Amino acid sequence: MNDLEAFAKLVQALAPWRQQLIFIGGWGHRLHRLDPRANRPDYQPVFTRDTDLAFASKEPIEGDIKRALMQHGFQEELSGDHRPPAAHYTLGDDAGGFYAEFLTPLAGSGRKRSGEADATMAKAGISAQKIRHLDVLLVDPWVTSLGPQEGIPLPARMDVQVANPLCFMVQKFLIQQYRPANKRAQDVLYIYDTIELFGALLDEFNEHWRARVAPALGDLADEVRKLSAQTFAEVNDMVRDAARIPADRNLSPEQIQATCRYAFEQVLR
Repeated sequence: MNDLEAFAKLVQALAPWRQQLIFIGGWGHRLHRLDPRANRPDYQPVFTRDTDLAFASKEPIEGDIKRALMQHGFQEELSGDHRPPAAHYTLGDDAGGFYAEFLTPLAGSGRKRSGEADATMAKAGISAQKIRHLDVLLVDPWVTSLGPQEGIPLPARMDVQVANPLCFMVQKFLIQQYRPANKRAQDVLYIYDTIELFGALLDEFNEHWRARVAPALGDLADEVRKLSAQTFAEVNDMVRDAARIPADRNLSPEQIQATCRYAFEQVLR
């Protein structure tokens, strides 16, 4: 089973909740490539085995997501000492270790009144991890239509929610300080590739930034501006590491730095 077949199984399992769940992370980026507004690149997306799905913690979600996943061949794997334990929902070895995990925003100090870490929550039968700065990925998600025409072997076309590409990039700056060096470099590549996909939409992104994203961020909007300027002010080790990641194309650090610097000067102004 290839990863598109595994992904199709996940989409079918989660169909009843497609208005509450938003594809984010690496698979969200892959789905961006299917949007009719995207430039069609001739290189492969950054590979990822995991599929991250976000939802609003205070939004009611009916039904039993875990049971639906099990009915489509997924298994729950629990880990850690949190209550509830952290969970991956895996499709097994035949899918190349494909798995899904559910994420929801972390608010406050990150500690419960008891003093233990406020790291997970139970909802609709599944265990979700609480992640700081996830809120921005819930702002104005895009809807993408999936089916065999896009290479997704579904029995019928289905619409799913995907993180807004601008919010996808903005969140990468906000989580930068929590990420190890290799993940920071990967995030820079995701940002560059997103700009490549939607370079024609920079003015639209700027309007969306001013009208919706910056107001949702509040004081953090200035932090995003500062971090974007710092990240792409010059060619640095993070940018150099990002340029080395793709094996199927020749990227120069200077190209990444100049493209991203120009784009965010236009978008975040």
